[in-house]
Amino acid sequence: MADPAVPEPLKPVAASPVPAPPRFVSEYPSYQVNRRGFLSWLAVGWAAFGASAAAAGGAFNRFLMPNLPLYNPPLVRKCGWPDAFEKDRVDERQKPNGFWLRRGFDKATGRTGIYALSTTCTHLGCTPNYLSAEQKFKCPCHGSGFYETGINFEGPAPRPLERYRILLADDGQVMVDKGRKFQQEKGEWMDGEAFLAI
Repeated sequence: MADPAVPEPLKPVAASPVPAPPRFVSEYPSYQVNRRGFLSWLAVGWAAFGASAAAAGGAFNRFLMPNLPLYNPPLVRKCGWPDAFEKDRVDERQKPNGFWLRRGFDKATGRTGIYALSTTCTHLGCTPNYLSAEQKFKCPCHGSGFYETGINFEGPAPRPLERYRILLADDGQVMVDKGRKFQQEKGEWMDGEAFLAI
C-alpha cells in the first residue's frame, strides 16, 4: 500500500505536434484580408480623404470671399430734369448711387453745365463728404480734399476725382452712365460726354 504522504511520480505527457506554416495564400485562415479586399478598403479611404479635403477647400475658399450682395445697381441712371438742379450747388441726392451732380461754371474746363463726380476718393477708395460751408469734398479716411470741380488740393490723393458720362435721355432727363469714366490727368474732362452743357 502506498504511503499517502508521498505523491505519485508525474507521468510524462506527449507534446502535440506543431503545425507546419501554410505554403499558399489560400491556406491562411479566413480572417486575413486578401488583395482585392485591401484595395477596396484603400479606395474607400482615399475617397473619404478626397471628400474631406474638398470640403475643407470649399470652406477655406468661402472664408476668403467677401460678403457682398449679389445685386449690382444699374450703371445707367436717370437723375431728374435739368431745372431740378440748383446753380453753383452740389446735389447729394445721388451719393448712395456713387456720384454727385453739380450744375454751374466748371473752372477746370471753362464751361457751364452739369457734370457727375465719382464719390470714390482717388487715394484709397473711401467716400468723401461734401462740406457745403467750405465748398469742398473732404475724405474722412486720410484727409484728402477736393474742390467742387473734383480737383485735389490737399492730402495724399494723387489725382482728381473721376467724372462719369452724362447726357440727356430721350425724355429730356439728365442721365448718368457709370460704365464710362473720365480722368482729368488724361485730358478726358474735355470730352463732350464728360460734361452736359445746359
